[in-house]
Amino acid sequence: MEYRIDINCDVGEGLENEDILLPLISSCNIACGGHAGDLETMRKVALLAKQHGVLVGAHPSYPDKEHFGRISMTMAPAEVKQSIGSQLEVFCQLLKEEEIPLNHIKPHGALYNDLAKDQALAKIFLEVLAPYRKGIYLYVPYNSVIAKEALEQEFNIKYEAFADRNYNSDLTLVSRQHPQAVINDPKDVLRHLVAMVKEQVVTTLNGDKRAIIAETFCIHGDSVRVSEILTYLSVELPKNLIYIK
Repeated sequence: MEYRIDINCDVGEGLENEDILLPLISSCNIACGGHAGDLETMRKVALLAKQHGVLVGAHPSYPDKEHFGRISMTMAPAEVKQSIGSQLEVFCQLLKEEEIPLNHIKPHGALYNDLAKDQALAKIFLEVLAPYRKGIYLYVPYNSVIAKEALEQEFNIKYEAFADRNYNSDLTLVSRQHPQAVINDPKDVLRHLVAMVKEQVVTTLNGDKRAIIAETFCIHGDSVRVSEILTYLSVELPKNLIYIK
C-alpha cells in the first residue's frame, strides 16, 4: 500500500534556510510577525514557496519575539483577537498582492499548545479565523480541543503530528525544557514518522504506544539538523512507499 503525506516546515523565522528546505517539503508555515518575521521576510519566503510549488500557510502566534512565541501569555480576548487578526490581515494582503493562495493556517508554539487544551481560547481564535474559513485548512493536533471546536464550526482541518518531537502519553508534546524533547537523528525521525503513517501509532517518551491520526507532519525549520533530516527523508520515505505530495 502506498501512502501520500504532506510534510510542512515553519519558515520565515530568521534562519534564512528556506532555499534548502522548500525544495524538500510540500507545505510551509510562514511567520506573520508575532514571534518572528516582518513584511520583507514574509514576501521573500512566500515568493520562494510559490517558485517551488509549495503550499503557503500563515503561522500566527502570541506577540512575543523575545521568547520566540514559546511561552504562554495571559491576554484579554480583545487582545488575542487584535493580535491574531492583525497578523493574518497583513499576511493575507501580501499574498493577494503576489497572487499566492492561502492554503492553511497553523498557530505557532505556545499558542498552538494552549489551543489544544483551552476551549475558551480556541473559541476566540476560531472567531478570528471565521472570515478565512472557506477554502483553507486549519492544521491542528489530533484529539485536541481546537480540533473538536473547529469541526463543530465546520472548518476544514488537517490533523498534524510532529516527526521531530517526542510525545507524552496524553499526546501532548514533551516540553522543550526536557533534553529529549526534540528528535535530531534522521533515522529516529524516519522511524517515528513511518509508524505514525503506516500504523497510526506514536511511541511516547515512556515507551507507550498511542493511537494518532495525521495528514500533515511537521519538521521544525529551526532544528539544528533540519536540512539533513529532510534530505534523508526524501530518500528513505519512498523506500517505505511513503511519498511527499
